[in-house]
Amino acid sequence: RQVINYEPKQMILLDQWESGLYDLHNDLIANDLAKNVEVVIGSVYDNSRMRNVFETLKPSIVFHAAAYKHVPLMEDNPSESIKTNVLGTKTIVDLAHEYNVEKMVIISTDKAVNPTNVMGASKRIAEIYAQKKNESSDTQYVTTRFGNVLGSNGSVIPLFRRQIEQGGPLTVTDENVTRYFMTIPEACQLVLEAGAMGDGGEIFVFDMGKPIKIIDLAKKMIRLSGLEVDKDIEIKISGLRPGEKLYEELLADKENALPTHHNQILRARNCPCPEGVIDEIEKLIVLFESQNNEAIVKQMKHIVPEFVSNNSKYPKLDK
Repeated sequence: RQVINYEPKQMILLDQWESGLYDLHNDLIANDLAKNVEVVIGSVYDNSRMRNVFETLKPSIVFHAAAYKHVPLMEDNPSESIKTNVLGTKTIVDLAHEYNVEKMVIISTDKAVNPTNVMGASKRIAEIYAQKKNESSDTQYVTTRFGNVLGSNGSVIPLFRRQIEQGGPLTVTDENVTRYFMTIPEACQLVLEAGAMGDGGEIFVFDMGKPIKIIDLAKKMIRLSGLEVDKDIEIKISGLRPGEKLYEELLADKENALPTHHNQILRARNCPCPEGVIDEIEKLIVLFESQNNEAIVKQMKHIVPEFVSNNSKYPKLDK
């Protein structure tokens, strides 16, 4: 919706989510904005389908937002996190290089920083692959990293709203858990800005202000609904879910934040990717076919040494 205002020669909407694409396309039609829009159903890990898209439509800029993002679900399904988050990213990165795409902007997450879960580690591996490819490609690969997006699918506010409508309780995993938040329009605007300023190889980190305690958010939503905490609606502490952290980080220990001309966008001073990392990622992709979760997670920890499992079945694989 934001990109269309820049009047691109053509905009390709690609997703495997048929219903979401249908609704978005209809919205653009209703606002007389769909004249130069192409709608494509397909998955990023389907190489032949994606190759056909690049061959036929020849995009010059690619925004890559496809990912599995729910931490507990990916902790139980590591092979699927590799299939979409790693193989899917690799497929698009490789095709962008092959078809001389000018720039590819990758949407990452704060959960990729010192990951404690499979989902975050899979996104960190995707970051590494793109950074390494950037060293030998004319395509500029730019990564953006930020936290939770208010109102997005599966986020906490729609969950709390449903729980309030049902009379409670509101479930909070831990009294001390905090998260960074920004709105969908703000996140999209910063992605476009970072994509425009990037020359390739950067990881841009968004300044999301101060982290918010989830229990405070729950109490505020109850009060904004005209109800009283504990009297009308109870808050229940449910315990951290598999792979979850108490708090998220935007920069790893060895990354330093460098300012940019935009006061909400910082650039991480990246550590060089180790030699041989592409071969190790290739081994990981082969492993996902085996559906052997322990072998998959062990290889992920080999590629991302700072990946230390938390509240999970995989700490035994930590060095």
